[in-house]
Amino acid sequence: MTACAARLSAVTGTFWGTRPGEARGTDTGGLSHVNAMLPESWQKVLGDELEKPYFKELTEFVEEERARGPVYPPREEVFAALDATPYDQVKVLVLGQDPYHGEGQGHGLAFSVRPGVRIPPSLRNIYKELQADLGCPVPDNGYLMPWAKQGVLLLNAVLTVRAGEANSHKGKGWEKFTDAVIHAVGARPDPAVFVLWGNYAKKKLPLIDTERHTVVQGAHPSPLSAKKFFGSRPFSRINEAIAAQGHTPIDWCIPNLGS
Repeated sequence: MTACAARLSAVTGTFWGTRPGEARGTDTGGLSHVNAMLPESWQKVLGDELEKPYFKELTEFVEEERARGPVYPPREEVFAALDATPYDQVKVLVLGQDPYHGEGQGHGLAFSVRPGVRIPPSLRNIYKELQADLGCPVPDNGYLMPWAKQGVLLLNAVLTVRAGEANSHKGKGWEKFTDAVIHAVGARPDPAVFVLWGNYAKKKLPLIDTERHTVVQGAHPSPLSAKKFFGSRPFSRINEAIAAQGHTPIDWCIPNLGS
């Protein structure tokens, strides 16, 4: 275990349901999968965040919330977006707000839902625009892992939520942590594309060096603002920017999973 990983284990022990010195997996609330840990590629740039007072308060808050009732996503998927897209492979950062608050919906990637889960309205609108923009057929699922594996970091600003209560973990410290993620991506030598949909995401613009990076802004795909979202062609714009940077564009078409 690296020194950074050891610090992470000590700091987040109670957050994951275990305490320093306890064996993981012996407690029903503890870590059950390795990917619940902050991935190694991100430890190097985010490890210091785990030692700050706000993160200790955040972990205590989440522990208390889990003791009271369901919190989504499951413990092992809180850092799933970072696990799916390593730090040195990020081409695109798509910023969401907070996780889906329904049982079994989200799995730690912004806008994405598990296979077999009904496609949420915002994601359905994303698919409609994707079809109009690049001709991708609307798939039978909302599982966006194929994007993440190509370098699309699907990051929510808040990484946990109380069951049935949207924005219930807003303002508890996650925003500071995910701001650090945005800063870390922006500090790399290679440029990236930042996708900011809606007013909430657009407030993060000051965190981004727009002289080095491309920012694709637009209305949120929610049904409340979809009319402004449709026709914005974000996917072709993203790919044009990636190609201009000398990298392979994203294949945005999501494959069908079947019944």
